[in-house]
Amino acid sequence: MTENDLKLLSEAQTYVSNLFRTKNTKSIRFHNLEHTQGVVIAAEEMADYYQLQDEDRVALALGAWFHDSGFTSGDAEGHENRGIQIASRFLQEQGVDQALINKVRSAIEATRLPQTPKNLLEQILCDADLYHLGTDDFSDRSKLLREELSELSKKDFSKKEWRKLNINFLENHKYFTEYARRKLQPVKERNLQRLISKEEESKADKKEKVEKAVLGPLAESPKEEPKKKLKEEKSERGIQTVFRIMAQNHANLSQMADAKANILVSVNSIILTIIISVLLSKLESNRNLVIPTIILLVVCVSAIVFSILATRPNVSSGKFTKENIQNKETNLLFFGNFHKMSLPDYDWAMSEMLNDKEYLYSSMIKDIYFLGVVLARKYRYLRISFSIFMYGLIVAVLAFAAALAFPQASAGYAP
Repeated sequence: MTENDLKLLSEAQTYVSNLFRTKNTKSIRFHNLEHTQGVVIAAEEMADYYQLQDEDRVALALGAWFHDSGFTSGDAEGHENRGIQIASRFLQEQGVDQALINKVRSAIEATRLPQTPKNLLEQILCDADLYHLGTDDFSDRSKLLREELSELSKKDFSKKEWRKLNINFLENHKYFTEYARRKLQPVKERNLQRLISKEEESKADKKEKVEKAVLGPLAESPKEEPKKKLKEEKSERGIQTVFRIMAQNHANLSQMADAKANILVSVNSIILTIIISVLLSKLESNRNLVIPTIILLVVCVSAIVFSILATRPNVSSGKFTKENIQNKETNLLFFGNFHKMSLPDYDWAMSEMLNDKEYLYSSMIKDIYFLGVVLARKYRYLRISFSIFMYGLIVAVLAFAAALAFPQASAGYAP
């Protein structure tokens, strides 16, 4: 971006922030400055992913800052129109081209529910506006929205009513960008499932109360299904924790192996430097040191070679086919299997994997297994290198001691 673009965005940030801080918006609990800042961050994240041109990035950022500025009036109805007017007035005062103003206006208009984006820029802003649906903050943000709507509509939504509204909204909502579908959709589905589970538990409790009222102690509580689902959720969290810990342990062990190999290479390189700079120049006058010097050279070079073998990377072909993905044969968690593929192909393949829990878990298992295979190779070569260095150094020291103690025997006797 140019310096003028950055200045414009800074002015917009200051302007919108002051609007939210100075206007009487106590009833606006959700569509406030915090939400606006979150939308800006999410929009920038997706703009980086899609590598938008500077003009589109500026329009997207401006749309994100102004899209809910209409709420500063303290009213939700027609806030998009007010936001468009506020943005247009600000941009005209800044002397911005009409083409850019039109892009910002269209982007804000696209966020009106039901969302109607017509291009990538508008799709990104729409997904950024509802980014929280696919995050772990959904529950907290939903509570704030409930308080806001209750305040604005002067209606107190019960937990059951609000849960049904959320279930209906999540079931009918869809993300427009592939990035959001890949990153946010799985979490959104989990949030929806939690709401559905709570709704089913609520219905089960209501049914139990009715049965107890009618049948008295003869009624039995059908709670096995909610308990089973809760147990499955705990089991899934446990599996994810195991995968995370194992991957972290493998990464730590790999770093340790690389550090040890680096130490061996450095130490043996220093010894080689000393041999070349000091010992080799004295061999002509000290023939008895030839054999110990050769032994030390062989030990240092061998240790360096095996240390390098321990850290030498091994990259595979970097390509896969659609048949490989459909047959669940390719581990997409390892860069060596996709580094030569185009971004759309990899994006499609990752979406397929993330939508298939069995394939995802299988890929994670393969990734951990092959990390273990690589670690085994690293540590095998490292053990050989350390053994060569340790025993070879002992032999070389003994050879130097013998050469210095018995110079004639070491050099050979000549009458």
